[in-house]
Amino acid sequence: MDSAPLDLRSHRRPNVLWILCDQMRAQAMGHRGDPNVRTPNLDNLARHGQRFDGAVAGAPWCTPFRAAMLTGRYPHQTGVSRTPSALDPAIPTLATPFREAGYHTAWIGKWHVDGSNRREHYIPPERRGGFDHWIGYENNNNQDECFVYGTGQETPVRLEGYETDSLTDLLLGHLEGHVRKPGPDGEYAPFFACLSVQPPHSPYVPPTNPAYPVPPRRPADIQFRPNVPPVAWVREKAALDLDGYYGMIENLDWNVGRIRQALKRLGIDRETYLVFFSDHGDMLGSHAQWEKSCPWEEAIRIPFIVARVGGGANLRAGRNDAVINHVDIAPTTLGLCGIPRPEGMVGHDYSPHCIRKEDPAYHGEPHPAAEPDSAFLQQIPRKYHAHSINQTWRGVVTRDGWKYVCTPGNDLLLHNLNDDPYELANLAHDTVFQPQRARLHDRLRKWIEETGDAFELPERDLGR
Repeated sequence: MDSAPLDLRSHRRPNVLWILCDQMRAQAMGHRGDPNVRTPNLDNLARHGQRFDGAVAGAPWCTPFRAAMLTGRYPHQTGVSRTPSALDPAIPTLATPFREAGYHTAWIGKWHVDGSNRREHYIPPERRGGFDHWIGYENNNNQDECFVYGTGQETPVRLEGYETDSLTDLLLGHLEGHVRKPGPDGEYAPFFACLSVQPPHSPYVPPTNPAYPVPPRRPADIQFRPNVPPVAWVREKAALDLDGYYGMIENLDWNVGRIRQALKRLGIDRETYLVFFSDHGDMLGSHAQWEKSCPWEEAIRIPFIVARVGGGANLRAGRNDAVINHVDIAPTTLGLCGIPRPEGMVGHDYSPHCIRKEDPAYHGEPHPAAEPDSAFLQQIPRKYHAHSINQTWRGVVTRDGWKYVCTPGNDLLLHNLNDDPYELANLAHDTVFQPQRARLHDRLRKWIEETGDAFELPERDLGR
């Protein structure tokens, strides 16, 4: 990546690069106030880009989220409701409208929508979402022993280094090859690409010999969130896990910096959107829970940042409170490039929050009043994982800062996140707040009806 930069500044159709990580909660970044982690590159993206601080994982579990992310449809609408389960290849992903618009499409890294949790699982080309270039794997929980295969290399090969570093190498090598081979008109085809890495997913093992300065930190130095209970076993486990988790995030941040520099060297930084997000969060001891599939903030809130490395050229910088959900990611990504939402995608296009009038892809001002007032949350099958809710549940989180969650026939949670961001005061059975419960109950019922879901809600009772 040290060759001379190209002068492609006049290229008008923007590229989009997803940087997708696994199990990174929104709160675990410097600009979000976490004192335990250093994320200078992500902080810079947030500073110069558009922050969707209300973003959620409507299905906080790997496979259901990923299928919704790719198709713009809810998990119960695709049949991909649990991990693992397979996405029907007849359902188009967003790669299809990108290809129809003349884009080159590329996927590198974790896939996890082909019905397996096994590292050895082989995904045939016809089940790779319609991407032009695909190098990856179904699932992997060993960051130092990652095997990939795909376009031009159908036999699995082991990556030489730590997963995030090596997959970033593959991405940058592919982008350089693509950009430096222009078409008949003298320009390379615009691209939509995804780098999908497993870290900071458990096991919480960061690289042992990082190529960047390692901030001094020990498990004993971890500053816990106020909702991690002062119970010995919880805090002992949480401290050890969080120390590794933050190390993995710092490694990811370093690779985001590598990508930013590479796009500059290629001369495509000002015409490339970086979209950074995660498929769900991680409880890591909050409320004595671990990992995902929970309705609390640490599991459902995800980072979602849209930026351009080369500055704010035609990009609205700032922060908004839109509750962008998993089904909204595909239409929003297409909208960044002026590509209409295809029939079948039910999500909302939030790209007007990002695009200035000067951009050729501009298609109107953002109108928050016309946007969803809430996001629909789902855990469809019962899940039997340790330190997690062993129930199916549904919920709604609103743009005005309330959350309501039910298990079948019962209320579980009611929180005013405006004054209780750590969810320490559960108001679900407090008679004073039953009017709010009734409002949210009705909104949740509407989501269930509109999306064709099936769930047993509790009775609507004001309780006064």
